[in-house]
Amino acid sequence: MSRHQLDSLRVLGSTGEPWNPEAWWWYFRRVGGGRCPIINYSGGTEVSGGILGCTVIQTQKPCSFTGPVPGMDVDVLDENARPVRGGVGELVIRKPWVGMTRGFWKDPGRYIATYWSRWPGIWVHGDWATVDGDGFWYILGRSDDTIKVAGKRLGPAEVESAAAAHPAVSEAAAIGVPDEVKGEAVICFVVLRPGYEPGEALREEIKETIVAQLGKALQPKAVRFVRDLPKTRNAKIMRRVIRSAYLGQEMGDVSSLENPAAVEEIRRAT
Repeated sequence: MSRHQLDSLRVLGSTGEPWNPEAWWWYFRRVGGGRCPIINYSGGTEVSGGILGCTVIQTQKPCSFTGPVPGMDVDVLDENARPVRGGVGELVIRKPWVGMTRGFWKDPGRYIATYWSRWPGIWVHGDWATVDGDGFWYILGRSDDTIKVAGKRLGPAEVESAAAAHPAVSEAAAIGVPDEVKGEAVICFVVLRPGYEPGEALREEIKETIVAQLGKALQPKAVRFVRDLPKTRNAKIMRRVIRSAYLGQEMGDVSSLENPAAVEEIRRAT
C-alpha cells in the first residue's frame, strides 16, 4: 500500500461476502490508515437498494452493520417467527419499502415461493443474521448454506472466519456434506497465501485453528487446498456449486459463475 497516495481517503466501503475480523482490521489499518470508517452495506438486486448499513457518525465493530438503512423495517427471526437477539436467525423485512420488487418476470409463483412462503406477510431474504448485545448487526451468509453438525446449526462464515485466523490462509469456503454419524460434516476448502505450500502438517494446523475457535465437535472432516474458489461476478463465493462439484452432483444454474476453472479446482482438490 505504500506505493499509493491514500491521504485523501475519508471513507471506506464494503459489501458482498461476510468477512472475518482479520480482513476488516487489515482494511481499516493498511488501506484506511486507522482513521477511515468502513461503511459496511448489504442489500440486493431484488431489494433495489440496501437492507443494512453503517454511518460515519456511529461507533463501529469489525464486520458489523450499525443497523437497518432508512425506510427498512428489518428484523431477525427464529424458526417460530419470534424476534431473536444474541442468536442466529433469518434476516427478514416486515413492511413494504421504496423500490420493492413486485415479482419475477413471467414467473410470479416463483417470486411468492422464494420470498413470501415462509411466514405470512414477511419477506425472508435468505440470509442468516444476528444482533449482538450492543445492537450491532451481522450477516453470516446464506441460510441455504447452513451446516448442521450433530444438531448444531452452523453458518459457513463461522468456519471460514476460524480458518482465516491461520496465517497461511488467504480465504476459505466451508460446506456441509452427508455424514452417517453427525448428519452433516464440515469440508473446508482453503486458498493459501503466497509463500505457503499444501501439506499434511499445514492441513492439521488449520484444523486445530478451527477447533480452537469453534470446539472439537465442529472440527472439519477434511481441509482441501485449492488455488481459487468459484465466485459470482461480484465476488460472492458459490458454496452451492462447491458442494455439488465435491459430491459429483448436478450443479444447476451457473450463469453467474465468473471463474469456471475454479470448479475443476474443487473436483481435483487434495
